[in-house]
Amino acid sequence: MQDPHMPARSSKKKPKRPSDANALAASIVAAATAEEPEEKAEPLPEDAAHMAAVALGRLGGLKGGKARAAKLSKKRRAEIAKKAAKARWQR
Repeated sequence: MQDPHMPARSSKKKPKRPSDANALAASIVAAATAEEPEEKAEPLPEDAAHMAAVALGRLGGLKGGKARAAKLSKKRRAEIAKKAAKARWQR
């Protein structure tokens, strides 16, 4: 007889849901379309991942400050500089 204080447990083991949101979404789509989820691709080696991140960062990162400064008026740049100096000296 089952103890009334213990919750009933299913005899069927359910597969664990992935903690990664993208993997979870892929598994939900695969279950909804009755497809087998494909195996996870091997992660890139650490140095290759680093090089990819560096390349992505360089796409917009190298020109960001200069492009922003070119758009600002001289008066606005001075306001920003004064605010930054004040913040530094308040510490």
